[in-house]
Order: sequence, then C-alpha cells, then structure tokens
Amino acid sequence: MDLNNTLMSALGMELETYQKDCVIITMPVDERTHQPMGFLHGGASVALAETAASFGAYLNIDPDKQQVFGIEINANHIRSKREGTVKGEARPIHIGRNTMVWEINITDENEQLISVSRCTIGVVPKTK
Repeated sequence: MDLNNTLMSALGMELETYQKDCVIITMPVDERTHQPMGFLHGGASVALAETAASFGAYLNIDPDKQQVFGIEINANHIRSKREGTVKGEARPIHIGRNTMVWEINITDENEQLISVSRCTIGVVPKTK
C-alpha cells in the first residue's frame, strides 16, 4: 500500500499499530494541521479518526473481493492543542458484513483526551 501523495502524507500521519482490533496513528500538531488561530484544526482530527477507522476496517475484509468507505463520522473536540503530537486509537464497536462502527480516541503525549469520534464504515463488493 503506497501512502505517498495521500492525505496521510500531507498531514504527517504515521501508522504505529495495525491490527484487526486496534489501529494507532500519530499526527503532528504543526503548520500542516493548524487552523488559522494556531490550534489543531478539528478537520485534521477528523481526518486522523477516519483514517484510523478505515485502516482497521480494511483489516477485517477480504481486500480481493471488498472495499471499505467511510459513510458517517462525528466528533466531539474536548481540548485544544497548539503543538506536539496527537495519537488516534481506533477500536471496533461493531464488525458486520455490510457495515462497521469504530470508536476513535485522540490523545496527546500526556494521554489527555483531545477528541472522540465514531465512524461508520461501509463494506462494498470490489469493482474492477
């Protein structure tokens, strides 16, 4: 899987843990992920959350026959952050044939909660 020239690459995301029941991705809080006032952009947090959930969902399908796509995501931003690194940890709540639901907690270096998301992933047949 080539992660170059992707949103992950543009935002500096790095895959740390890649398992069927847990995906962890880190992301810097810097000029790439700031909103204009210099804080972590909520959209960057949501991008981190959906990326982690999508990786987890991918590990729970047959990639030769199926594809996964985000259907819905919500986020509650708990705390702001100006610099450092955040970590998105995605864990499945539901793994079904056609949908999956993942919960993603984003924390900082001190394990303080930054954001909480829930992402619904659709599982569809792979097209050629």
